[in-house]
Amino acid sequence: MVFLLQQTIRYMVPMLIVALAGVFAERSGIINLALEGIMIMGAFICAAIVRVLQESGMFLPGSFGAQLSIIIGFILAAGIGAAFSLLLSYASIKWKADQTITGTALNLIAPAIVLFVANVFFNQNKIQLKIDAASWCIIKMPQGEGFFHDLLAIFFDRTYITTFICVAIFVVLSIILYRTKFGLRLRSCGEHPQAADSVGINVYKMRYIGTTISGALAGIGGYTYALTIDGGSATGAVAGFGFLALAIMIFGNWKPLNIAIVSFVFGLLKCLAAAYASIDINGDGIYLLKELSQNVAFFSSDLYNLLPYLVTLIVLAFTSKKSRAPKAEGIPYDKGQR
Repeated sequence: MVFLLQQTIRYMVPMLIVALAGVFAERSGIINLALEGIMIMGAFICAAIVRVLQESGMFLPGSFGAQLSIIIGFILAAGIGAAFSLLLSYASIKWKADQTITGTALNLIAPAIVLFVANVFFNQNKIQLKIDAASWCIIKMPQGEGFFHDLLAIFFDRTYITTFICVAIFVVLSIILYRTKFGLRLRSCGEHPQAADSVGINVYKMRYIGTTISGALAGIGGYTYALTIDGGSATGAVAGFGFLALAIMIFGNWKPLNIAIVSFVFGLLKCLAAAYASIDINGDGIYLLKELSQNVAFFSSDLYNLLPYLVTLIVLAFTSKKSRAPKAEGIPYDKGQR
């Protein structure tokens, strides 16, 4: 059970931070369907830069050098994601382009860009960070027994530093979005931009800010995915995590607390899909999910891989009518319209 919860949190964190990225964009009035593409850009380009820095000998060997390179990559991923999201905000705000089509275009162009860069500069389709996997984890707890040891192990044993940073960012930005004057102004631009403009709020500026924050968070989510789930490698794909994050955002009704709960559920489903053969639920050495997949035709390995996406379709089908999206999302703002 400790292993199951540890892996669930590992899968949960990238979806959590990317779902919050979608919230910031849509609360400002911009539909950010490009989360998948921004994740790809953040993961791949950042991994490429960090690898070059590692090969140059900038980082000292050992745990400290590994953590330093991870943090630098984290910052780079945020910058790359923010820069790439400007394509969406500029097209949507300046030229009033269709935001759905623009986001789709960015999702299509991102893999092409990263694969082109990879083949030209690295002569391969995959970038692998040159860090010893054992040094990625910030804390390694000694072996022990008991409830409190297991509880601490879930959150701290072999946990990545990116997990703590992402959770801290999620909490801080959630408070900013719902408990500050800036957050109120941002949300007003997604609900009724004309009313916001009438009291002196620069709607264009707030939408640029919301989309840029969204891009930075999606870039961070992509890098976190590459580091913690993809084994420190980055390719031209993130396994649909960007689209799952969109579903989590909608199912969570654009509210951070709901998003955290739904992210945990989806993280559990992704964990079952990835590690069903290694999960000993009862602690008796019998891997029930593996046994099911071997002995019951319905419970094949493909079913576990399908579960997150199947649940996404079912959840959205039953909750879409109850979702309360920002009223002005996806609608280009016209200053002369009232």
